[in-house]
Amino acid sequence: MNEPAGLIPEVQSPCIGTCTLGPGDLCVGCFRSGDEIAAWLSYTPEQRRAVMDELPHRAQQLFDE
Repeated sequence: MNEPAGLIPEVQSPCIGTCTLGPGDLCVGCFRSGDEIAAWLSYTPEQRRAVMDELPHRAQQLFDE
């Protein structure tokens, strides 16, 4: 039987390939800040989850403006 290639990360990237920073330095595709995008691969799963939990609120703010 084949062994799995490796563990799947608990939280992957919310990136949808629409990489454009808009108001408040937030990406209009994934709603992360430029700093968060740059540091994403070095974040722990807990740090990624904390950002992911904020994204719906950020999206609402971005579209309300």
